Amino acid sequence: MSLSLDLDFQYTTSIEKAWFALTDSSKLAKWITENDFKPVVGHRFQFRHQPSEYWDGIVDGEVLIVEAPNRLSYSWATGDERHTVTWTLQDLGDGKVNLHLEQTGFSNVQGLEGARYGWSNWFGEFEKAL
Repeated sequence: MSLSLDLDFQYTTSIEKAWFALTDSSKLAKWITENDFKPVVGHRFQFRHQPSEYWDGIVDGEVLIVEAPNRLSYSWATGDERHTVTWTLQDLGDGKVNLHLEQTGFSNVQGLEGARYGWSNWFGEFEKAL
């Protein structure tokens, strides 16, 4: 059984600024963590978090889809978990953007809820990175 997470966030910004915050390595470092991300299909990258006694802090990824400024998808692998993260951006007009996150491939509810908590916290930081 594979579980998925769907979250929507609305921001007062341009779609270009939101896209930049999702795809620029230095912007990603401000709201997620240090990384070597590049928005190029096939690029392999890492998000490097603070390690703990339970986890090495590394998320390995590979860029799967880049359709600027509307869609970005990459793999997300840590431990035995292998997920796909897909971002869909929609210009709502009047200077508002909807950012939709879909993360698929969860093997258990605990992982799903942990991701929901993590992304919700990161999106407070995302707004600051805009």
